Amino acid sequence: MQISFSLQGKVALVTGGNGGIGRSIALGYKAMGATVIATGRNPDKNAAVAQELGHGHEVISLDVRDEGAVDQAVAAIAERHGRFDILVNNAGIARRTDILDMETADWHAVIDTHLNGGFYCAKAASKAMVNAGNGGKIINIGSMYSILGPPNVTNYAAAKAGLLGLTRGLAVELAVHNIQVNALLPGWHKTDINRDLLDGPLGEEIRHKTPARRLGTADDLAGGAIFLASDAAEFVTGTMLIVDGGYSIMDRQWKD
Repeated sequence: MQISFSLQGKVALVTGGNGGIGRSIALGYKAMGATVIATGRNPDKNAAVAQELGHGHEVISLDVRDEGAVDQAVAAIAERHGRFDILVNNAGIARRTDILDMETADWHAVIDTHLNGGFYCAKAASKAMVNAGNGGKIINIGSMYSILGPPNVTNYAAAKAGLLGLTRGLAVELAVHNIQVNALLPGWHKTDINRDLLDGPLGEEIRHKTPARRLGTADDLAGGAIFLASDAAEFVTGTMLIVDGGYSIMDRQWKD
């Protein structure tokens, strides 16, 4: 029996790959042999991760909310490399506010980026995978808030829960093409998007409710993303992998 976690020869697109969780996944894929195309909207962050990825990999500017731009980008990648094997739907934003004060624009901004953007990318990527005929992997980056009820980020929770529905539906439809679709659910991982929040009392509260007794890092997600993208996960589809140090199963806080 041979079990391979290698991504040698695979072509992977990681949206929002210029920072945080996306950057760690992109670098992890590179280390496992994949050709990586990362996307982002910030030119400075794009330039920085392009230097980290180095020769043979790419960083492109892409707004996943623009369906036409997504279609063009995916088609260009498939044509340039002759194949399209892995999509990681990671691009996302947060707009924190109580539902009583939430502006409709903040609702749409989060839903459009996470859920609609994820749909556009998955649709384009699955077409490229089917046309190439090599099967493929789609990994949607959800959240512990795909399954838990949070305060002040109802828009985020709705988008991340929606990604689970997208994951299951795509997994059923695309199985006949040997395309596996799964969701990776991070817990509290300290990144640029939440660093200020977690450096205060909330961070300590979360640590005390996490069996692992620490906050996660962006790098903690890379292993799960590599597994789900590899041949080792050929019979894994339509499911979710929670990477939260046990936070979502803990019913009380530890006492130091």
